Amino acid sequence: MTETDHLNHWLISEGRLLGDEKLIVKGYCEGLTALGVPLARARIAQNYSNPLLSAWGIIWTPEETRRYTVPTTVLATSAWHGSPFEYVVTQRRPLRKRLTDLDVLEEHPVYAELAETGATDFLAIPLEHGNGSVQGTSFTSNAEAGFSDEHIRYIEGTRYALAAALEPIAMRHSQKSLLQTYLGHGPAEEIDQGHIKRGEHKTVSAAILFADLRGFTEKASSWSENDLLCMMGEYFEMVVSPIQEKGGDVLKFMGDGILAVFDIDDSSELSCLSAVQAGQQALSNLNDYNDTAADNGKEAIEFVIGIDFGRVTFGNIGSPGRLDFTVVGQAVNVASRIQELCKKLDEKILVTQSVAEHITHSMQSVGSHSIRGLSEEIEAFKVRE
Repeated sequence: MTETDHLNHWLISEGRLLGDEKLIVKGYCEGLTALGVPLARARIAQNYSNPLLSAWGIIWTPEETRRYTVPTTVLATSAWHGSPFEYVVTQRRPLRKRLTDLDVLEEHPVYAELAETGATDFLAIPLEHGNGSVQGTSFTSNAEAGFSDEHIRYIEGTRYALAAALEPIAMRHSQKSLLQTYLGHGPAEEIDQGHIKRGEHKTVSAAILFADLRGFTEKASSWSENDLLCMMGEYFEMVVSPIQEKGGDVLKFMGDGILAVFDIDDSSELSCLSAVQAGQQALSNLNDYNDTAADNGKEAIEFVIGIDFGRVTFGNIGSPGRLDFTVVGQAVNVASRIQELCKKLDEKILVTQSVAEHITHSMQSVGSHSIRGLSEEIEAFKVRE
């Protein structure tokens, strides 16, 4: 048996079954130090299969073990370009730097940062997953002599077992983050809990927000595809960010329409208030955009928002071969219709009485109106300035 057999066995057995990346990395690093590796810091990174997030990882020190995430925007900065992680991921080879013998001013800034903390030696190695992806991993020592050849053999001799322990967790994180990105937090949680059968559903009381871009058909016929897509991306960001910040879930992008649901802590008042505040913030974002549109060589745009509150059914619908996680119910239809009423009344945001009765202090009636699909008129309200 070699010195690393026990640690390798732990990684692919008890460690892997922990299902917790922090505990796995903590146990692994403590195992290395028990073998005599003078480890001061370890950083174990894992790629996300996600268009919005680049990676997540664990940083271990003898004092703490913590998790971090990296947005995709970092990949376009000097933090990534020329870094040791870029090297091991693209070259699939280890990288060793003795920081005491290095002119850190001529190297990537990460080496100077580590040297300032007392680090004397640095080792980065690739971790390879079964799908062909490569993960970056780094180890630093504060010991005067740094890592010996034996210490490096211990680290490199355990990297395959470490990758095997972390790969299932990385796959689960990527799957869940993709579901949240494309379906929303609520549907992702439902699917993650196994609620995936066709027709499986639950009924909740929720605020429904429907946003729609004005003049989209005209823009689609006269704007270039690039200009149209850029504008839509900015419009979606103006509306979606406040929805998510207020605890809502965006369920659908329907052309230029946005459907979102607010079911906050089973509270009617909080759900309605959150939806209205999200709508107000979205319109504030629109004002900021339009104020500078001309200076940025862009055209001003307009969108309207309708909000209703009521019982809706939330779950899986579709055919045996194609399912969709969505919300259906009269509140969805009414929210869509009342945003159409915005255009008729020249308002930016309108809500129904079902919403207004939960936030009476800031609502002003704009009268009762007929809307398509309902036999009786409904009273609409605008938010007081």
